[in-house]
Amino acid sequence: MPNQVEPIKDHLGRALKDLRISVIDKCNFRCTYCMPKEIFGEDHVFLSESELLSFEEIVRLAKTFAKLGVEKIRITGGEPLMRRNLDELIEQLTAIPGIKDIALTTNAVFLPKTATKLKEAGLKRVNISLDAIEDEVFKQINGKGVVARPVLKGIEAAQKAGLEVKINMVAKKGMNESQILPMARYFKGTNVILRYIEFMDVGNHNGWDFKNVITKKQIIDTIDKEMPIEPAEENYYGEVASRYRYKDGGGEIGVISSVSDSFCGTCTRIRLSADGKLYTCLFASSGFDIREKMRNELTDEQLEEEVTGLWGNRKDRYSEERSEQKNNNRKKIEMSYIGG
Repeated sequence: MPNQVEPIKDHLGRALKDLRISVIDKCNFRCTYCMPKEIFGEDHVFLSESELLSFEEIVRLAKTFAKLGVEKIRITGGEPLMRRNLDELIEQLTAIPGIKDIALTTNAVFLPKTATKLKEAGLKRVNISLDAIEDEVFKQINGKGVVARPVLKGIEAAQKAGLEVKINMVAKKGMNESQILPMARYFKGTNVILRYIEFMDVGNHNGWDFKNVITKKQIIDTIDKEMPIEPAEENYYGEVASRYRYKDGGGEIGVISSVSDSFCGTCTRIRLSADGKLYTCLFASSGFDIREKMRNELTDEQLEEEVTGLWGNRKDRYSEERSEQKNNNRKKIEMSYIGG
């Protein structure tokens, strides 16, 4: 039997079910809404190897979270495939009792070399970031002049390896609204689920403004006019994407709408940064330094107590409290640091 108990709940009654682990803060892209090159330039200082949690430390934490109810793990970055020997970590995480699903968020550029090893290690699915299918638009977004083909090759490699694939497209006015329909056309009728993400106010450097948000309703209306769609039931409690299916049987799409349609009430996620800080909300201002405590010989029992207390006191509901009219100057963690 899995060594797992009933999930612990936070102050608002939300269960702890999902752990998102950032394994590195570096990325090979400089996307304008995440790591703009004006801020993350050649002289930017990233975390040193000693600052990063070791695989041993990550696995120890994951075992503790599994005991407290976590069933799903998502590996993120930065670009997580820039962390060496990532397949070794996934193999160890897969072996933890109670963990039912392990996924990876990536820009897919390195997947042709790694997809088979990741699948063999126990990875089940990849969420691939692709914000435009047309090269000129994509080159502007990723800040490195990379065309779409390397990402598409990564998608092909993932599918060949037997990994489930979902595509994440951040939709932002003035950046890629022209790509909403071309992306839908490209992936319709394939085994790949395309998910649109409203431009979120994560971090402090992406120039977020509500006027740049393309809402779920606008996205759905745009697609429905050309390719009729209808709502589909959620796959599980707390699913962040609203699902829609094509009426002609051409598959489905999803929309993640944390700006126009908050889902704080069903949020079951906790996030671990690459340097060992725990965040109970994507929009948090500060984290809980678990690395320091672990390196000061915290026992397994004490570690479990720390995590239980942290989640039990959680009251975060930022997206519900956000106001379109109010200028929110609160300092927030960067998307590239925590991995979304």
